[in-house]
Amino acid sequence: MSLIDFSEQPRINPLDVVEGMAAVHDWSFERAGDDEIIILVAGRWSDYQVSFTWMGDIEALHLACAFELKVPERRRAEVQQLMSLINEQLWVGHFDLWPQDGLVMFRHALVLAGGVEPSGGQCESVLGTAVDACERYFPALQFVVWAGKTARDALDAAMFETSGEA
Repeated sequence: MSLIDFSEQPRINPLDVVEGMAAVHDWSFERAGDDEIIILVAGRWSDYQVSFTWMGDIEALHLACAFELKVPERRRAEVQQLMSLINEQLWVGHFDLWPQDGLVMFRHALVLAGGVEPSGGQCESVLGTAVDACERYFPALQFVVWAGKTARDALDAAMFETSGEA
């Protein structure tokens, strides 16, 4: 079998796997078309709107996880600085600021080159990574946006871990 034969074999739509995952977990979802599905996931700090997009031209399942936190223009430079500090700590995925909307989101992708099909476990892992990152850093983003903290101070305060109970 040549590489051309392999790449021309039909594959399932990776979003069918994502839709099945959402149904199993009883998450609200909407199929926005053949190449996108939007899932609502409840978190501790916010509800997350998770968009999976199949990008067939690069054979990647892209995830964008957004939450309710609009960044006013006056705080965008400090939020950008905070996201730079956060992204240095992440092994996979990254935070991004969409300047036209002032919307913060976590982005990640699952590369499925060569006709590889995703498993439910892989899709759950990508989604879990996104929600975990958003839950972990949401307070730091709020400290910058609403409390006027510097990026470093907000990150230090959000990463402070307590042990025991009072």
